[in-house]
Amino acid sequence: MEISELIKKVRKIEIRIRRLSRQLFVGGYHSAFKGRGMSFSEVRQYQFGDDVRAIDWNVTARTGEAYIKIFEEEREQTLLLLADLSGSTFFGAQGPDKRELIAEICAVLAFSAEANNDKVGLLLFADKPLLYIPPKKGRQHVLRIVRELLQTEGEGLGTDLAGALRFARNVLKQRSVCVLLSDFQAADYEKSIAVMARRHELIGIHCWDALERDLPDLGPIRWRDAESGAEHWIDSSDPAQRRRYREIFDQRQARTAQNFRKSGADLVSIRSDQPYAPHLLQLFERRSSHAI
Repeated sequence: MEISELIKKVRKIEIRIRRLSRQLFVGGYHSAFKGRGMSFSEVRQYQFGDDVRAIDWNVTARTGEAYIKIFEEEREQTLLLLADLSGSTFFGAQGPDKRELIAEICAVLAFSAEANNDKVGLLLFADKPLLYIPPKKGRQHVLRIVRELLQTEGEGLGTDLAGALRFARNVLKQRSVCVLLSDFQAADYEKSIAVMARRHELIGIHCWDALERDLPDLGPIRWRDAESGAEHWIDSSDPAQRRRYREIFDQRQARTAQNFRKSGADLVSIRSDQPYAPHLLQLFERRSSHAI
């Protein structure tokens, strides 16, 4: 992609995504990711309905009246986006390909983080880590993240989710929010999900295309596996073949959901030809309700 074309594309995305993040996501993002903890602010007299666990017994004993401690959120948060650029993410038969969807969701989250004065970083990976941008604040930093999402090419077909998560654990020095965007066409990453979720707040975003689940009746077709490069023929006119094709996808999706659920991590599934905003809003609302 030419530099001038890239700059125009980044500006176009910035205008569209900034409006979207301000209108829809900033409040939801703020409540879903509450920061590292709480810091003491002041004490005030106990009022009916206050949590008795917040009573400051030293002040209460000294004054003879019940007082409680008031805390404020430590707002600074670190967000790391882990974006899959493996061969299978370049597939998109029903709309934008999965890589475009991953890039746009990353941009929305990055601009939302900037609006909340949070740090945001980026890890691009395929069969190995491709590019790491350490978390920082600021508009120029977010624009760099968007540029790299648009122009970085994957160097391999496969997906090493375990390696990407291991890399992220090694570079992050404090508890962070880690968003893993992938189609999860990988193997042997279950333990890495569990380890990551213990150390950080982990969110998975499963990006997929409708044709990966529902095969149209087109007669015999040659199918190429984007991860392995292997090719084989499928008789798409056979209802049993189409049913088996759908079952394989559903089983893989169910295993992915189970892996995240067992690890106590969030997962949202987004189809590339459908609006992603409602799914992200539901994710934010779910996390906000759990935090109350």
